[in-house]
Amino acid sequence: MLKSSFTKDLTEAGCDEAGRGCLAGPVFAAAVILPPDFYHPLLNDSKQVTEENRTILRPIIEKEAIAWAVASSSAEEIDRINILKASFKAMHQAIDALNVRPQLLLIDGHIFPAYFGISHHCEVKGDGKYAAIAAASILAKTYRDEYMLRIHADYPQYGWHSNKGYGTAAHLRGITAHGITIHHRKSFAPCANVNVIFPEY
Repeated sequence: MLKSSFTKDLTEAGCDEAGRGCLAGPVFAAAVILPPDFYHPLLNDSKQVTEENRTILRPIIEKEAIAWAVASSSAEEIDRINILKASFKAMHQAIDALNVRPQLLLIDGHIFPAYFGISHHCEVKGDGKYAAIAAASILAKTYRDEYMLRIHADYPQYGWHSNKGYGTAAHLRGITAHGITIHHRKSFAPCANVNVIFPEY
């Protein structure tokens, strides 16, 4: 069962990202402050939740959270500053956008650049341990998937409606056949030596 908090007396925001390992599309991040008594039986690490149940959970989290926010860093930014820094930047931007200031940040992972004025606690696989991080993982994942579905309509050659930008066989075949798009991460190995850029519609 997910823990409701790391401490008893502080306002905590769970933070997580989605899309770090993709070949295309932005990396998304979310920050969520949940009520102390929040519980939903479907809530878990987004990777352990079906797409259907993530769709169910998103509006529940948005309605019942004390505060929540989602941010992203583009493929261009990922190429410019690297994926780790871009992920952290998106997480900081999500925290910036919260309309309630947390007193502690619960971070999924083992490292995090300090956010000015707020302490943080890193937890490996924290999205499967703390409800607030799990909620953030659901929002980051669903917002990113929604974005990839939108751009799939313009670039159907890569199968983003199903692979969401990850390096599946279908996606790699699309890159081989058509080159890369403005949404691909040119600093990632499968895209790095591809010279033909599929034109923007």
